[in-house]
Amino acid sequence: MRQVLHALRIQTKRKGLAEITAQVSAWLEGQRIETGLLTIFCRHTSASLLIQENADPDVRTDLETFFETIVPEDSKRYIHQMEGPDDMPAHIKTALSQTQLVIPVVSGRLALGTWQGIYLFEHRRTPHRREIILHLLGE
Repeated sequence: MRQVLHALRIQTKRKGLAEITAQVSAWLEGQRIETGLLTIFCRHTSASLLIQENADPDVRTDLETFFETIVPEDSKRYIHQMEGPDDMPAHIKTALSQTQLVIPVVSGRLALGTWQGIYLFEHRRTPHRREIILHLLGE
């Protein structure tokens, strides 16, 4: 059994879902592990990870709209204002989603479904450099 760690750095452009499936898959291909588990971990409290449909962009739009509706930027709602009006809503959105994913590796590839993609969900308005840790365990 082998294990490998890697830090994937993603530059976000704005608030929203950014697909990172290609970057994760490209790294995985070079590891020569046929069977195992890949843990993907986001090292931030204002961004999260999702596995979601990657065929119809309307799904991403609807998810982004839904999160904006349930956790609006409203300075009257939140005590924490230190890092700007979008920071506390970003923390809540992260709490409602997830910061890690575990995906089986089968025949050296991610065992994602036909329409599934891996997304970094940026919850802040401005661009950020996000670090995603990949931990692969397998043989």
